[in-house]
Amino acid sequence: MRDFKSLSVWQKSHQLTLNVYKLTSHYPKEELYGLVSQMRRSSSSIPTNIAEGCGRTTQAQMAQFINIALGSASELRYQLILAQDLNYLSDQNFKEQSILVDEVMKMLTSLHQIVSKS
Repeated sequence: MRDFKSLSVWQKSHQLTLNVYKLTSHYPKEELYGLVSQMRRSSSSIPTNIAEGCGRTTQAQMAQFINIALGSASELRYQLILAQDLNYLSDQNFKEQSILVDEVMKMLTSLHQIVSKS
């Protein structure tokens, strides 16, 4: 078992989730069960799956959950594009969160490679 809170990728993805919750709190009410819910679920799925992977007993299991987290990050990447196109997200917020998602994805890819080799 690993301490997921000590992983920089978990810390960064947790911050991304907090950002998404803050940003989506200003979206139109009709999006509460649509885009708001989807963005919150996909963003929180990233650190959640990292944490779950760290609680597993084998490297293969951890790699599987890192891969799921990577998929959730890809979902969020698209949802940010959609939010910007719908004018729910400013260009500046889109850019900042997109950079953060890309950083998290690179970190997850590196972690997956390390875990898969072990």
